[in-house]
Amino acid sequence: MQDLYVEIHGYLNMDDEIPYEEFDKFYKKVIKYLNDNSENLSEDEVWKGLFMVENILSNADSRMKEKDSKAKKYKKIAERSSLWSQNLATRLYKLGYKEDEINNRFEQMFEEEVVQQ
Repeated sequence: MQDLYVEIHGYLNMDDEIPYEEFDKFYKKVIKYLNDNSENLSEDEVWKGLFMVENILSNADSRMKEKDSKAKKYKKIAERSSLWSQNLATRLYKLGYKEDEINNRFEQMFEEEVVQQ
């Protein structure tokens, strides 16, 4: 999970948009990790997973509005990411977190210096 978290921070700090193929590859790695490990995610991994799928969702949603040849593919990515976002957010709500706490934590996650472990 940490490798994926480091990778998304790298993308978020880039000035240019990554090409569809790289975006899709990263998306699939995140979804595979979540599918393979969903039952055993630590609280920290739930936070990181939610952070990643929310960013994938936001980016895919923005890209699908460009109405290019990949718009339908981005729409599917956004839809699937939304399902994971709901799943992970529900886990945080069950742990007692409120919406404003989640938003504050996301702001901190955007700002943090991330290093490979």
